[in-house]
Amino acid sequence: MLVDTEAVRLRTEADEPGWEVDPDDEWGVAVIATVGRQLKLRREAVGMRAAEFGKRLGYGEDMVYKIEGGKRIPRPEYLEDADRVLGAGGLLAAMKEDVEKVRYPRKVRDLADMEAKAVEMGVYVGLSIHGLLQTPEHARALFEVSQSSYSEPELERLVAARMGRKSIFERSPRPALSFVQEEVTLRRRVGGTMVWRQQLEHLLEVAQLRNVTLQVMPTDSGAHPGLSGKIEVLKFEDGTATGRSDGAYNGRPTSDPKQLRILELRYSTIRAQALTPRESLTFVEQLLGET
Repeated sequence: MLVDTEAVRLRTEADEPGWEVDPDDEWGVAVIATVGRQLKLRREAVGMRAAEFGKRLGYGEDMVYKIEGGKRIPRPEYLEDADRVLGAGGLLAAMKEDVEKVRYPRKVRDLADMEAKAVEMGVYVGLSIHGLLQTPEHARALFEVSQSSYSEPELERLVAARMGRKSIFERSPRPALSFVQEEVTLRRRVGGTMVWRQQLEHLLEVAQLRNVTLQVMPTDSGAHPGLSGKIEVLKFEDGTATGRSDGAYNGRPTSDPKQLRILELRYSTIRAQALTPRESLTFVEQLLGET
């Protein structure tokens, strides 16, 4: 949305932490450099100076130069507004998809690509709430206690990357998503009581989606195949599948039919031992009622 530059302060780097280019991501560096060149060429072609262009978009001149120089990742709305201001006919706005991918660390990008292609996904998680189910506040709290000494921009980027994966819930057609969470992951008050309550409320909202099944594994349920770690099984439209388990095949993804059958059997057994979806919703509601 274009802004009234007389009333709004122009945005600077300090206003947008986490939108720096990762110098170790060669593909990302190349993409942002290409986007920057296109923006500069379009701006110069219409004879508009960087300062004027920045004001039209609500950004300072220095930010314009850094984006055009491939030093900063432009927000999607920056590209949309630039497209309108420069009369690019949709060519600049069309680069949003690639730019959004660059925003995320490479490992997250690979995971998001797989999730984006899946038509069915089943996940068991024993130590923390699955990333696709987390609120931004819950995710931030987890990153903050990881003792990884993240800078604020790095933290913002990691949280944004995790939230970006949640677009899977908005896909059409919607994939079938199944989650089994250990009871302890729901009881642990990550981020404090308020963040914890918001997280539980979010779980109840997600569980109401027609394509989502949420189950809780009670702590007193006894031994089950997930005790050795997280299990994931993703199936794709072409009939292929991939799976991973912390406790099998060195934790590496596998597409071997025999290994996949074992992971699917383990996940089916876990689901059978967990509370039913209806019982699980009641359990989460009861947890909310305890505070």
